[in-house]
Amino acid sequence: MTQTQVDAVGALGLLRFDRVQRCAHWVNAALFGVLMATAIPLYFGSFFGVVLERHVVAQVHLWSGLALPVPLIVSLTGPWGRQMRRDLRRINYWTRDEILWMRSLGNSGLSVDKFNPGQKLNTIFVGGAILVMVATGSMLQWFRFFPVPWRTGATFVHDVFALAVFGVVLGHIVMALTHRDSLRSIFGGRVSERWAAVHAPGWLQEQRLKGPPGSD
Repeated sequence: MTQTQVDAVGALGLLRFDRVQRCAHWVNAALFGVLMATAIPLYFGSFFGVVLERHVVAQVHLWSGLALPVPLIVSLTGPWGRQMRRDLRRINYWTRDEILWMRSLGNSGLSVDKFNPGQKLNTIFVGGAILVMVATGSMLQWFRFFPVPWRTGATFVHDVFALAVFGVVLGHIVMALTHRDSLRSIFGGRVSERWAAVHAPGWLQEQRLKGPPGSD
């Protein structure tokens, strides 16, 4: 890589998330927000009638939940999903050093790739939670098609995962607000070379070998 290319990388920043990824993130974030907001009155009946009636809240919750996988599916298909698919492969690939990094709570000196193990684990949990919540929520909505033990189990699993999702989402927001460079990348798509050198040195080296980033 020439010095001119190095300068170009530094001037433009590194493309961390393309438009497809950013759109998928924010659409999913909005759907999660609606689901969490409508879940509260569904669990605590005293909130009903404050803004909307129970039937309306339940329908908004239902259709928002069913729509939750759609942005991810769309963002992973077609030629526009190349970077999303590459990042999904990154998230699903774990090295021995990353396992050690997790065990040491981030103190093992790992040369972090584009995503650190904590971010990978968070993404895997959210993806799994979407599948579980859609499946169990569908069983609760169309309960006539399922035996009583299944419905009882679905209720318990749905409730447990709902609580876990609340905790993970709130933790995600706190982390985002305390890591402003990472937060900016989900708005504008790019991070500085200085940020990458500190937080994702393995990925930075990969980008330098590939040449200057293309336009989004």
